[in-house]
Amino acid sequence: MNVRPARGSFISIEGIEGVGKSTNINFICEILDDIGIKHISTREPGGTPIAEKIRDLLLAIDNKSICAMSEFLMIFAGRAQHIHELIEPALVEGTWVVCDRFTDATYAYQGAGRGLPAELIEQMEVIVQGSIRPDLTLIFDIQAHLGLERASQRSNPDRFEREEIEFFNRARECYLARASAFPNRCKLIDASQSISQVQSELNDLLRDFVVSRK
Repeated sequence: MNVRPARGSFISIEGIEGVGKSTNINFICEILDDIGIKHISTREPGGTPIAEKIRDLLLAIDNKSICAMSEFLMIFAGRAQHIHELIEPALVEGTWVVCDRFTDATYAYQGAGRGLPAELIEQMEVIVQGSIRPDLTLIFDIQAHLGLERASQRSNPDRFEREEIEFFNRARECYLARASAFPNRCKLIDASQSISQVQSELNDLLRDFVVSRK
């Protein structure tokens, strides 16, 4: 008789621009490799061919006319495809999923940033995701002006990266509020520390989490 593998764990990585998500996602994957945990890394918006096309529309700087509601619906359309095609099948087969942003980003960017009501996001979260939520969310925190200074060193800022600092201040405050509201799931990491300090803290958090899942 075939025994179904234990369901994989779902880890989301969050934070405003310039917090070092890409570098730290690579580090997280190295830790999981070291422990011997089968995993995949993905991103939002994106993660599947269809969702990546939606990402291209959302980030293109010439699409300035996208209204907040269209942006919101496009993000959840991509998320629905992402869950259906990649995230849920991976979790079912026992593979861990490390995702660069998930629905906490929608609360931060489309909610606090764009001004859409949290109640609307909650409703869509239930409709699109069902019971799927991250098991662990690592929120990398930095003051908005410092994050934008780091992000400005990258070439060709996208449509979101061109927002005013007030937008990112609101998004950051939302992330901090969610970390406070969901302390069992959300772990806050000070991204203004040195990379060695950040990764030492990250290593401890992740290894403790792996132990808790056994």
